[in-house]
Amino acid sequence: MGSITLFTFVSAAFISGFAAAQPTRAINSDFADPCVIQVGDGYYAFATAGNGVNVQVASSSDFSTWDLLSGTDAMPGPFPSWVASSPAIWAPDVNQRDDGTFVMYFSAATSQDSSKHCVGAATSSSITGPYTPENDPLACPLDQGGAIDADGYKDGDTYYVVYKIDGNSLDGDGTTHATPIMLQGLNSDAVTPNGDATQLLDRDSNDGPLIEAPSLANVGGTYYLSFSSNMYNTLNYDVSYATASAIAGPYTKAQAPGAPLLVSGDASDAGNLGGPGGADFNADGSKIVFHAFENGQNLDNGRAMYVADISASNNVLSVG
Repeated sequence: MGSITLFTFVSAAFISGFAAAQPTRAINSDFADPCVIQVGDGYYAFATAGNGVNVQVASSSDFSTWDLLSGTDAMPGPFPSWVASSPAIWAPDVNQRDDGTFVMYFSAATSQDSSKHCVGAATSSSITGPYTPENDPLACPLDQGGAIDADGYKDGDTYYVVYKIDGNSLDGDGTTHATPIMLQGLNSDAVTPNGDATQLLDRDSNDGPLIEAPSLANVGGTYYLSFSSNMYNTLNYDVSYATASAIAGPYTKAQAPGAPLLVSGDASDAGNLGGPGGADFNADGSKIVFHAFENGQNLDNGRAMYVADISASNNVLSVG
């Protein structure tokens, strides 16, 4: 996972805290599936379980230099009964609600089947937590493989969350299952589903066995839905995107040469990227955070967090 803060983006003119023509490594340790949120003059990033905590936290005053808040667990528990005893939290996404409080969308292993994850929500009065999970999952289609990589978004006065149905968790049966990206409307509390989820996108032959890690932004009236395709533990993993004129679509996947946005071999300040993915837009659509292999080749040393400026023009995203 896949995430974004709860604001609508209305301008194609971006204001950047720093100028970067290529991605910059921000956290040089395992900090996978990052999200980013700006609170006041500072930025916070949250990541998949690692370094001894369920949800990792990092902070920055300028989006360029980041500090890992070692030992801080944004969601230490206890967890509700639907979560497995070993929660295995993936891809948190933190957003600020209208009342100033915060909601975190996350994926957790389920007590019914710990091999599958479902999407939950948790709330806190403090950006760094602790976050208290809701009693019931937000999306839990276990018969389709579960749900992961939730990302919050606010369009006008309506809260949404996008997520992936984790069909590839069923692939052991010899079938390649669908991995659709879904859009779920939420009530004004930003944690309660409102109506049925809508499918936005699914994999095609160019995506390998899956797409995942969605994030939404609106720039100049165009909705950009970023996603990763192929397997996260390979150099084929990437960051791509699709565009639409309405939040519920239809979405059109961007094609070469304008996509993917990030692939293995792209330059960064720490050498060529390996397996970039799990990207998240910031609030005004001008920046992203994402992960890539720390050693540039494989998962052996985990996935480091990178940051980058991005721009949008004529339905095309570019770095820098």
